[in-house]
Amino acid sequence: MKYKLIALDVDGTLLDDNHVLTPATAETIKRVAAQGTEIVLCTGRAPLSCIPFMESMGLGGYVITHNGAATVDVNTREIVHEFAVEPSALEPYIDYCRKNGVHFDVNTTYGIYVDKLDEIGPEVLDMYHKFLIEPLNLPAWVDFTEPIVKMTASGLTDAMNKVEADWNLWTHELNMLRSGDYFIDLMHPEASKGNALKKLAEQRGIPAEQVMAIGNFYNDITMLTFAGLGIAMDNSPLEVKAAAQDVTASNNEEGVRLALEKYCL
Repeated sequence: MKYKLIALDVDGTLLDDNHVLTPATAETIKRVAAQGTEIVLCTGRAPLSCIPFMESMGLGGYVITHNGAATVDVNTREIVHEFAVEPSALEPYIDYCRKNGVHFDVNTTYGIYVDKLDEIGPEVLDMYHKFLIEPLNLPAWVDFTEPIVKMTASGLTDAMNKVEADWNLWTHELNMLRSGDYFIDLMHPEASKGNALKKLAEQRGIPAEQVMAIGNFYNDITMLTFAGLGIAMDNSPLEVKAAAQDVTASNNEEGVRLALEKYCL
């Protein structure tokens, strides 16, 4: 068995554009897991937004969440590792968002907090519900009882392009990551999918050459380059394809299934 650990991005990779995990892809993943390969979802989502996909396939193990900021045990919900952010480092970004009308949320591993929850529109709530999230009202920093792992600014593509351009002019203490057309994440400088996958592989005693990773966006590049085999989806930007060793079909053409059949079955 060449690959003992396989990391799968979720949105734009495992799921099609309707956020559906197709039965054929799920069945192929289960066949690969039955051979003894560990499957780990490696995603920008929160744990409760991705663990249900593991459970639907009858899989345990781990999920790497918040773009690498938190790793969680699927069965016990135990937090295996977190990259915590100092709240003070987020304050300039929060000030910018408030002044410019940019929606943002602040994340602990299991909680997602939004500014003035009672004032956000139904379309924003629908976005959270699509990701199986029930947001909470943002408290004062002193009232947080768990470490903060991520802040996310979100909006339409053009608005996020403007935010990204503005923030690129700043000097950053944090890792600023474009995690999708509609999202910009701010995390601990060492937090990334690649670093989290490396830590998990070391914990499991699995060398990088026995790790496969499949992804589709800029936030996946670190895990594609860490893994012994990095595979980009056909719906990936050119820079992501360039970082990978192979390109599979798109997420709407069951690219994950085809890659697993090619390399693992």
